[in-house]
Amino acid sequence: MGSEGKGVRARLKALSEGLQTGFKEKKRVMSFAEYLEFTSDNPRTQLRSSPQFAKDCFDYWGTDEVKYAWGTQRRFRLFDCPWSERGDQLLGQEGVQNQVYRALCNFVNEGAANKLMLLHGPNGSAKSTLVRCIGRGLQAYSEKDEGAMYRFNWIFPKQKLSRADIGFSGADGGLVDASESYAHLPDELIDAKFVDELRDHPLLLLPLKERRAFMGDCLGSMAEQQNPEDGRFVVADYLQHGQLSHRNRGIFEALLASYKGDFLRVLRHVQVERFFISHRYREGYVTVEPQLSVDAHERQVTQDSSISALPPALQSLALFYYGGELVTGNRGLIEYSDLLKRPLEAFKYLLTTVEQSSVSLQNATLYLDLCFIGTSNEIHLSAFKEIPEFQSFKGRVELIRVPYLLEVSQEERIYKAKLREAARSRHVAPHCAYVTALWAVMTRVRKPLVAQYPKDIADVIDKLGPLEKAELYSFGKPPAGLTTVQRQALQANLADLRGESESYPVYEGLTGASPRELQTVLFNAANSPAYGYVSPLAILDELEELCKQVSVYDFLKQEPQPGGFHDHKALIEKVRDRLLDRVKEEFQGAMGLVDEAEYQRLFDLYVLHVTHFTKGEKLKNESTGKSEPADERMMSQVESTLGIEGDAKEFRHSLISKIGAWSLDNPNTKPIYEEIFAEYFATLRDSYFQEHEKAVGIAIEHFLMYVSDAADSLSDDDRAQAKTILEGLKSDYHYQEDSARDMIRVLARERYSK
Repeated sequence: MGSEGKGVRARLKALSEGLQTGFKEKKRVMSFAEYLEFTSDNPRTQLRSSPQFAKDCFDYWGTDEVKYAWGTQRRFRLFDCPWSERGDQLLGQEGVQNQVYRALCNFVNEGAANKLMLLHGPNGSAKSTLVRCIGRGLQAYSEKDEGAMYRFNWIFPKQKLSRADIGFSGADGGLVDASESYAHLPDELIDAKFVDELRDHPLLLLPLKERRAFMGDCLGSMAEQQNPEDGRFVVADYLQHGQLSHRNRGIFEALLASYKGDFLRVLRHVQVERFFISHRYREGYVTVEPQLSVDAHERQVTQDSSISALPPALQSLALFYYGGELVTGNRGLIEYSDLLKRPLEAFKYLLTTVEQSSVSLQNATLYLDLCFIGTSNEIHLSAFKEIPEFQSFKGRVELIRVPYLLEVSQEERIYKAKLREAARSRHVAPHCAYVTALWAVMTRVRKPLVAQYPKDIADVIDKLGPLEKAELYSFGKPPAGLTTVQRQALQANLADLRGESESYPVYEGLTGASPRELQTVLFNAANSPAYGYVSPLAILDELEELCKQVSVYDFLKQEPQPGGFHDHKALIEKVRDRLLDRVKEEFQGAMGLVDEAEYQRLFDLYVLHVTHFTKGEKLKNESTGKSEPADERMMSQVESTLGIEGDAKEFRHSLISKIGAWSLDNPNTKPIYEEIFAEYFATLRDSYFQEHEKAVGIAIEHFLMYVSDAADSLSDDDRAQAKTILEGLKSDYHYQEDSARDMIRVLARERYSK
């Protein structure tokens, strides 16, 4: 055998040994006695119900604090999918996460999941993504030691292993003692094995009185060790009052009768087995699609020829196999996707199933330990609320609203992922995701409910348009032209503004462009023949095409409101304007220009020198380290720019007096010159911009010549500057030459054309 063959064998042997070790370490199979010992050592994990398991799953992955402009939210890392590198996490929606968690906590405290959590919101608001994250989180958690869950099987050994006659043709002379278990028998020594598809909890095998006593002992031991802040552990009704399923009860009673009441001999046939939640294999997590007719069903297994290996004592029983989504989802989570799309009769059974955690079949009633969660869009929910049966469902449903995202930064992350998929190997120019997200959020925001606010801030809020609201929510950026007091008042009311319509049927985030619809926009833009790459300009073109399809998209049918709300085509122009602002800033950055806040620093410096001038004091020159008089030349230049005429000395004294008066009205506050001298700032800003606009315009002209066939007509210095700008746009802002050329060309046409 060659070295390669030996290497393969060694690898397979190592793999086998690793799996065997993992099998033992994870305690995959135990006898009933071993499981009781395990439960005594781990009562916190083994005495929990499905809601407690789900809550523990949330807690296991931990939380973070997410800061938004309007406040801080707790985010569960579960929704970041830390077990996966696929990047399909839930973006934003921290409020919804906390509502689901609160519902689970309520179920735990009440001892049962007695309501269906119904996530409702517009199409594409990530309802299914949220449920999928929970389900996949449960899957990953069930594979951890902290998430171990167990079921049990019935084991019937070969005849020679059975000492007592329970219908194995009177076999005698068994090989094992009656107190030993068949749980670890190899398959070749087993005649029949019954796997419990309902996954009854192993503790249900204990009689009710003894079960409660055992759990009480476990909890007493746990109470001595746990931190008082952890709270009281609540044992669910499923374990407090539950019973074995109909089939398990039949097998148990038949064995108990055959062994003449010897409980230990019955337990020999019990094999406790660990199970793992799996959506793919429909174990503990299932999804019910709207077209499915679900519930549960049964089939008599004792009519199956494959059961001939069972002892005669059991063959006389009418044993049934249970199936259906309620069965395969038991001990975990069942998701009803688009629940209200189904006819009412198809889910009426949920009234009793959710409330009583049971479902009735023809020959048995199945008792469940299950979390119920469903999704619905607002249209179907509104229609459902109008039917008489809604009042019956109302008390059994926990309504959890899932709106569209209203933060541009979060929405942008969605489209960045979609763009990678749409672009494949093509270059994605900067700001593609940004322009899509900004337009999407602006289509979703509502005109503020001004009457809810005090008069001093109501006038400011009334002037907010879609762009101002989007930038407030996302970046905390107040509109230009506000005084300091107005900015502070707006910031103080931002959380109220963000949540002002949450209690209204038509809430902010209910309508607008869906990420699903905008995904089509991105894919169309990625394949635009007008560009050899993915361009934000192509996306703007596609948005204009989308706005023409009024008959297709309901949100386009909204009437425009004052302030520009719902004027979706006009919103595209606002996005284009913001895009050009960003491109201009990047171009200036690549030029090496100081930022536009330089005029503010200039005014600060001017006031500093004026202050020392009026006091007759010298000030330290930061360059030379020497004390020098106030810079008369600099002060005169600023005053000339401001258009100050007459006695400069008098003006300077009046300026200091005005600062002093403001400070008296605002004690313990650093003077805010932009507020005190708003008119001077406006003049200085205009002058500063005009001065730099000339330089920027010339640089743009030279740049476009450089990236075209006219580069040779530039001087060496101009060519060098254009080259530096191009390299800066590539390295610092992730452009390529063609995307930089196209964007600067549009900037020149829109902002610098003569």
